[in-house]
Amino acid sequence: MKLSFGAPPPRRRPSLTPMIDVVFLLLVFFMLASRFGSDMFLPLKVAGQGRGYTGAPRLLEVAPDTMALNGVAVAPEDLVARIGALTDSPEDTIVLRARDGADLQRVIGAMELLRAGGFSHFVLVE
Repeated sequence: MKLSFGAPPPRRRPSLTPMIDVVFLLLVFFMLASRFGSDMFLPLKVAGQGRGYTGAPRLLEVAPDTMALNGVAVAPEDLVARIGALTDSPEDTIVLRARDGADLQRVIGAMELLRAGGFSHFVLVE
């Protein structure tokens, strides 16, 4: 004897809402975590490449608050003129040293000041 209690219940389809929520959360995460800018390229030569160093010393020390040219404090607005007096041509090498606590943006700012003044050859030292 076969007992029947009615038609079997219809199969439930799985809900896609939680999966869609996870996909959108991942999309938002990767959009916020990615960088939308172009990286800056610093044209620096590796030690030993190019020509040798000649002329007067030109050591620019970049500290968090000040800059010093050959050990003497220099204001940013006077930097190009002071280095111009020490060089024979704008292609002469200028040595840059970041002092303790100076961030990379400060060193790049000094390089941009010099580049705006026509100088193009820099060497970074520790």
